[in-house]
Amino acid sequence: MSHTDDRSTPTESPASGSARGHHTVVVPNSIDMVSLLGPGDEHLALLEKEFGTAVHVRGNRITLEGEPSEVALAHRLLDELVTIIRTGQGVSTETVERVLAMLRTETTERPAEVLSLNILSNRGRSIRPKTVNQKKYVESIDKHTITFGIGPAGTGKTYLAMAKAVQALQSKQVNRIILTRPAVEAGEKLGFLPGTLSEKIDPYLRPLYDALHDMIDPESIPKLLAAGTIEVAPLAYMRGRSLNDSFIVLDEAQNTTPEQMKMFLTRLGFGSKIVVTGDVTQTDLPGGTRSGLRVVEEILEDVEDIGFNRLTASDVVRHRLVGRIVAAYDDFDARSERARPVQGNRP
Repeated sequence: MSHTDDRSTPTESPASGSARGHHTVVVPNSIDMVSLLGPGDEHLALLEKEFGTAVHVRGNRITLEGEPSEVALAHRLLDELVTIIRTGQGVSTETVERVLAMLRTETTERPAEVLSLNILSNRGRSIRPKTVNQKKYVESIDKHTITFGIGPAGTGKTYLAMAKAVQALQSKQVNRIILTRPAVEAGEKLGFLPGTLSEKIDPYLRPLYDALHDMIDPESIPKLLAAGTIEVAPLAYMRGRSLNDSFIVLDEAQNTTPEQMKMFLTRLGFGSKIVVTGDVTQTDLPGGTRSGLRVVEEILEDVEDIGFNRLTASDVVRHRLVGRIVAAYDDFDARSERARPVQGNRP
């Protein structure tokens, strides 16, 4: 019988049938098997389903039997889960699915390293990237003065940018945070909406306030807003300003015109960092108006210290059904595009 000490990772014990895809994994004694296998063995059931393997558990020994390549991948999955558990994180079905997705893409990144990268902690809750592309996005924010995060809803573009902004403020890398977005989603001009200016702009900025409440103690937010340490304002309020020592996040950037995008990017001051987020498939601009987010990459792609990051349906971190919905719409749009007659070929 093989044994490991508490410092080791799951090990494969010698098995005479290994050529037929038989592997025995010995889990370190320090690892809680319920955390690894899931309540009611739901992680175990997922492993059997996804890899088409037979799994037998006896104490801290897990025997895998099936297609050799799938058994090897299942072994790697268990190894990554043990590493994650060692960091003190809980392992949910979502965690198992995310590790599996990363292993399937054959990325050079270790899933455990991606899921264990701590950006920000507040009230016992940690904000971390959940996909390889999210980790690359976060690293791009660290590396570049201006970073673009482009992708569909639910991929964490704005949320992670705001977490990095709060992290920068708390570590005194910047003196203030500025969160902004264009107020055009409803197709109405602010001047024609009822109520005070605050009441007019609040619906457009509410998603940013909601995210802030996840990252900062709610009772301190009014004080930070009153002091100007955190500013949440429509994009129009950025005109004519030079923003120094600030972390600036432009959200919903697909709703900027090219002129607005240029205006915003040239607000950059000394000691500042900018993150621009948006989804080019969800533009709310009037018909015929070009999106500043659509054209900015071809304008700035060769400019040093600017990073462009694309996230996809596989990076959606909301309810798992959201990812499927986004993927289904992408597939529908692709089919519709292929079926559309070419303008010059009509009789």
